[in-house]
Amino acid sequence: MFGNDRNSLRRYYCAVWEKANAGQDLEPLERLIAGVIREHPEYQPMLVDTEAALGREYLPEMGQTNPFLHLGMHIAIHEQLGSNRPAGILDLYQQLCRIAGDSHDAEHRMMDCLGETLWEAQRNGREPDESAYLERLMKKAQG
Repeated sequence: MFGNDRNSLRRYYCAVWEKANAGQDLEPLERLIAGVIREHPEYQPMLVDTEAALGREYLPEMGQTNPFLHLGMHIAIHEQLGSNRPAGILDLYQQLCRIAGDSHDAEHRMMDCLGETLWEAQRNGREPDESAYLERLMKKAQG
């Protein structure tokens, strides 16, 4: 959507949240983003101040979670589920929902697998391995 331009992506999230709060009509992608933001009240205050959001660094070594990455992973999972790609992910998601008892928690479980798969791909300079991703999800779905 925005390539590697971090600030454009952050601006977009802030603008979507502003539109949603103003009750404006949202495009389908904006509805998806606003819905994910609604599920994360802890991130909503920082989306109100665009300039602060642009300048903030989130350092994992300091125990910080990057809210934009977190929201983006939810969005990626929603898009995977909507297209059932990789093939079979929808069934695994439904299994995780039954185990977790909650779709949001199931997505968080999936994020662990997605994050590991993306990290591995980046480390190896390759495309993400869909088979490895599905295997990780299967292990989570088996308890």
